Amino acid sequence: MSQENVDSFNRGLDAYNRRDPDGMLENWAPDAVLDWSNAHSFDAGVYRGYGEIRAFLEGFLGAWDEVRIEIVDGPVEVRDGLVITENVAYMRGRDGIEVQARSAWLITMRDGKTTSLTMYQTKQEALNAAGLSE
Repeated sequence: MSQENVDSFNRGLDAYNRRDPDGMLENWAPDAVLDWSNAHSFDAGVYRGYGEIRAFLEGFLGAWDEVRIEIVDGPVEVRDGLVITENVAYMRGRDGIEVQARSAWLITMRDGKTTSLTMYQTKQEALNAAGLSE
């Protein structure tokens, strides 16, 4: 994985953990696609472009008092510009209930910018979508 893509990924993750959608979108292409349709949640869907992605992020972050993502494995470039990473999201609601959600992301990056991110429930699902096996 190019250093440019690693740095971009890390800046985006740091911005997300700071609850900074604008900072996160600095590392995304204007026509990027966030595919959250595999989520088991109220916000499952496909979001296109800065406006839709920002609205999704603001809504998601606004639903939780605390949200933090930790990378479990990756990011690993499986093909030129195609990256897989596993993560755990730690969330705490306004009622104090804490939730953990593990997922894998299949990310396409070009010139240090994320052009797409698709969330899968497991790393194997992400690998299958990339045409690979573990």
